[in-house]
Amino acid sequence: MPEPLDPESYRPLIRRALAEDIGAGDITTSATVPLALQAEAAIVAKRPCVLAGLAIAEGVFAAVDSTIGWTPVRSDGDRCDAGTTVARLRGPARSLLTAERTALNFLQHLSGIATLTREFVDAAGGRLSILDTRKTIPTLRALAKYAVRCGGGANHRVSLDDGILIKDNHIRIAGGIEPAVRRMRAAWPGRAIEVETQSVEEVEAALAAGVDIIMLDNLDDGVVAAAIRRIAGRARVELSGNMTVDRVRRLAASGADCVSIGALTHSAPAADLSLDIETVASGPVAVDGP
Repeated sequence: MPEPLDPESYRPLIRRALAEDIGAGDITTSATVPLALQAEAAIVAKRPCVLAGLAIAEGVFAAVDSTIGWTPVRSDGDRCDAGTTVARLRGPARSLLTAERTALNFLQHLSGIATLTREFVDAAGGRLSILDTRKTIPTLRALAKYAVRCGGGANHRVSLDDGILIKDNHIRIAGGIEPAVRRMRAAWPGRAIEVETQSVEEVEAALAAGVDIIMLDNLDDGVVAAAIRRIAGRARVELSGNMTVDRVRRLAASGADCVSIGALTHSAPAADLSLDIETVASGPVAVDGP
């Protein structure tokens, strides 16, 4: 399990998400579910997945009703088969139903990211590090990058001030790789510099400029192999662009150090998890542990 998120990174998101979903009140639940009714429920994986976001889901239920009891059965980073119970809940039935969708939205989205990340990590077989990108839903980046870690991946830049990456548009505006790198060193001496390249010629220019990391972006497998031979260990090599699980498996032995994959956070399918009400009663409900 990766290091837990600071709750302050998601509590404001929970408040906004609940305000968005509940509005003036859950009119369906308040009309159909008796106020005194208590319930036991389970969050269950309907398809295989890797978990991420359990603490956030718990936080949603607590924000709706602090009397809801939450018993985790599995942990973030765990692989779950279909039918696995990941958490048990108990408390007022109204509160459970009102919190359900927001809690599942967070949990399904983040577990989807973790699940896709684990597929790429497995395909790399330990020979390539799997990195994310900044292609995240605005305001959810900390959560998305946490989910990548739950899946066994690593984080690239968290924000624009977190590392130097000279991309194609920087190069065009600066007039080439060499002037862009020179200006970067003058502004931030001593910091590692990464340059995006889209041809073997640009790789040569990056090597001549003495950069620390060369990104091979949107190059086919043959050009990747030729570029890595040219680099010959003089810089770290990052692969990027048009990466699928099968392609990462194929490139794992290429000699590159890592591969960055935007799809981890911008295109991961949501994991299939649901909240199932198991028992209801008119008085307080006791629930056994996992």
